[in-house]
Amino acid sequence: MSAPSYRELTVNGLWKNNPALVQLLGLCPLLGVSNSAVNALGLGLATMLVLTCSNIAVSLVRGVVNTAVRLPAFVMIIAALTTCIELLMQAFTYELYQILGIFIPLITTNCVILGRADGFAAKHNPLIAGFDGLLMGIGFCLVLVVLGGLRELFGTGALFANMHLLFGPIANDWQITLFDDYKGFLLAILPPGAFIVLGLLIALKNRIDEHLAERARAEQPAVPAASRRVRVTGVIE
Repeated sequence: MSAPSYRELTVNGLWKNNPALVQLLGLCPLLGVSNSAVNALGLGLATMLVLTCSNIAVSLVRGVVNTAVRLPAFVMIIAALTTCIELLMQAFTYELYQILGIFIPLITTNCVILGRADGFAAKHNPLIAGFDGLLMGIGFCLVLVVLGGLRELFGTGALFANMHLLFGPIANDWQITLFDDYKGFLLAILPPGAFIVLGLLIALKNRIDEHLAERARAEQPAVPAASRRVRVTGVIE
């Protein structure tokens, strides 16, 4: 199988085949913890690291794993990497780890990670597989952060609150308050708000794709109709 180019992998991971906006995979954690930017960023970075490392590991062992135990082996690799990330978060970002709760261990069963491991990493070399995992992880993380940021903004009137939970004391002053005396919009930070905002993001992406396709068609030069040669038979009087 011919390996795709790095440009193609970048475009697919960030836009054309984005895990959250196109494949619609991993929606459980995407909607469950995206009520603030710090929660979304924490889970997004954890998922990106597991996705990248699991793609590389699966690619390295693809030639020695029997087909009958391929999926269980891949799940074991993903579970081991998820446990490593979980232990690191317990050591360095314990408060954020407690907030994210069960969604960190659930990275093991994230359809994005297992799907890329079985559908892509198992068929390509470690360099290509790792790059694909990195870009897919970045695409997933970006959607998660945008979703979390919008919900936090609409729900509280501020952005980047409690970023010290992820980056330490250096981030104590990173909060941006955009609306003073904001009453809050409770729906935005509740689960239904996640579905609404994600639906709007998907609709926006689809509209942008349609606009780009229409512009591409308009820029194509008109192809003149080919002349047809008519053969006349018989006698013309």
